[in-house]
Amino acid sequence: MEGVSTEIQTPVIGVTESAAVKAISLSRREGHAQPCLRLRVLAGGCSGFSYKLSFEDQPGPEDHVIEAYGLTVLVDPKSVPIVSGSTLEFNDTLLGGGFKVNNPQAVHECACGESFSV
Repeated sequence: MEGVSTEIQTPVIGVTESAAVKAISLSRREGHAQPCLRLRVLAGGCSGFSYKLSFEDQPGPEDHVIEAYGLTVLVDPKSVPIVSGSTLEFNDTLLGGGFKVNNPQAVHECACGESFSV
């Protein structure tokens, strides 16, 4: 069949159920009707890059949109190559808890855990 794509699209980033549940809860607490969590990679930090998470009302025209457990995750085109293959996780432990991007491309993370290099 000509014109039929056999390429399988894999999500840019995986999301654990605990991360989705926590993000949805926080999104609703902030008054968002639809839980859209933006993951962005910014230049800076002691190791070169850092992650920024924020809530938005809808995706932008060029965003990669990932649906997981009722959560919509938005990743801008510039961040995609850096986070591709990663998983967004949430851990509610007292020390070291919170959201974490488990990125297999990160070759170094700073001691504080806030920045990384690829």
